[in-house]
Amino acid sequence: MKMSSIAALTSALSLTISGGSQAAEIRVFSSNGVKTFLEEIAPKYEQATQNKLLFKFSTAAELKTQIEKGEAFDLAILTAAGIDDLIKQGKLAGGTRADITRSGIGVAIRQGAPKPDIATAEGLKRSMLAAKSIAYVGQGASGATIKKIIERFGINEEMQAKTKALAGISAPDAVAKGEAELGFTQVSEILSVAGAELAGPLPPEVQVYTVFTGAVGIAARDSTAAQSLIKYLTAPAAAPVIRAMGMEPG
Repeated sequence: MKMSSIAALTSALSLTISGGSQAAEIRVFSSNGVKTFLEEIAPKYEQATQNKLLFKFSTAAELKTQIEKGEAFDLAILTAAGIDDLIKQGKLAGGTRADITRSGIGVAIRQGAPKPDIATAEGLKRSMLAAKSIAYVGQGASGATIKKIIERFGINEEMQAKTKALAGISAPDAVAKGEAELGFTQVSEILSVAGAELAGPLPPEVQVYTVFTGAVGIAARDSTAAQSLIKYLTAPAAAPVIRAMGMEPG
């Protein structure tokens, strides 16, 4: 992300946030799918507002479970479906709900490895069958999509022995370490991993986009501060940062 774009973002968004309020700590539970975006933009938000962001990153499913069990947080950024369910449960304030980004699934390969043909569904099928191993996070949103694609292709039996459902490590990290030939996850997650590179997004015929949505917790310590972060992340000036991370504005 160019510094000029970051500076413009800070200047534009700082005008929307009151500078007179006392600085707050905002505990953010966030899906790994927007980790790179949040880590890029967090220092500038903190500089503009004097608020401190405390992140907890994991799969959306795992964080949703922790919220349901009563773990303390102020703002959740999860899949849209997860946020909506937590609103129904009375864990999140529905009036604060906002879509932040939309992200497609990509294919990670080890840096320097030949890029597989994934431009079409048929090419993706051939590349998956030819791969020695593929990987995705077992509890991640991408994993559920890849399972459906394998089923749609009718290659369950062929892929079973060489498919790794990961836990505790991301698909791009597994690829970078040589533990899998192809890794499937959100494009934004692939771009930030040293030793891995993006072979490309899934072809349009099978691509599934995930909307990452934010909402403030009912028991947030400072609801106003948490809402200021949502405002920051959804302002038009944030769009170039989002796109630089391989996503689209929500």
